[in-house]
Amino acid sequence: MKRILVLFALFAAAAGYAQTVEKQTFVYAVKQTDTLRLDRYVALTPDSRTKPCLMFVFGGGFVGGRRDNASFLSYFEYYARKGYVVVSIDYRLGMKKAMQAGTLSEETFPEAWITTLAMATGDLYDATAYVCDHASAWGVDKTRIVASGSSAGAITVLMGEYGICNGHPLARQKLPQDFNYAGVISYAGAIFDTQEELRWAKTPAPMMLFHGDADRNVPYDAVLYDGNGFFGSKHIADMLTERRIPHWFYSVANTNHVMATRPMYDNRYEIDAFLEKLVLKREPLVIDTYVTPLEAPELPKAFTLSDYIDANYGK
Repeated sequence: MKRILVLFALFAAAAGYAQTVEKQTFVYAVKQTDTLRLDRYVALTPDSRTKPCLMFVFGGGFVGGRRDNASFLSYFEYYARKGYVVVSIDYRLGMKKAMQAGTLSEETFPEAWITTLAMATGDLYDATAYVCDHASAWGVDKTRIVASGSSAGAITVLMGEYGICNGHPLARQKLPQDFNYAGVISYAGAIFDTQEELRWAKTPAPMMLFHGDADRNVPYDAVLYDGNGFFGSKHIADMLTERRIPHWFYSVANTNHVMATRPMYDNRYEIDAFLEKLVLKREPLVIDTYVTPLEAPELPKAFTLSDYIDANYGK
């Protein structure tokens, strides 16, 4: 009997993995010369129940990247087969203008950065509103939309949640009333604000924060400059812990910006657990995972704003 049950379970798992995933592309916004698209991935099953949605925002320093990069496909298809409607979006790359003009410096960075983040976050909100508008046709549960992103995309989804919690005009203008994400997954992201500490007017959605403590592209902790703050995963997690807000912080010692992509392939077990426990079941948990690769060399960890600008955009 046990053998039959095991064989049945294996067959069911194999059948689930073999499900065909359909990709469709939609235009969600046209902004001047930019036509913004999103790709929807869904497993073709007879299940008529509404599904949670996992949105994804690619990385690339706000100067490059693609929503349909082939390296993301297994991530998209995995969660489509897990029962999510997966949506990968375009967004405008605001740092291109500053790079092309040759005006980017430590002094001009905050202004260029604020403009860039407003563009990306506004596009995320528009894409989210598009998903909400099509939720009935797509079989999406609007109360279970999770925003995930890599690097610049992780910054974008964190800024999106930060804007919702603090009543940013873009959030009020573009999103349905009282909308919030069901969860946020950040692969090496951070939050930027024009003050020296984070503020949360409303309790944020559960967050999963991946980061390496030797990341030279996006701050692991916090960097302050001329009244502005760039707050990485460690700083965000510490504040959430202090306020007893559910989250999962996953930190890897002596590891650089590879955490912007590695968890999508190597940490699906943890991501699955976060989605199941903190997002879908709303369990009130704070989880901190600190990983130390014993053979990893000691890497520099103290970086200035200039270091981050140089790492992403050159001198």
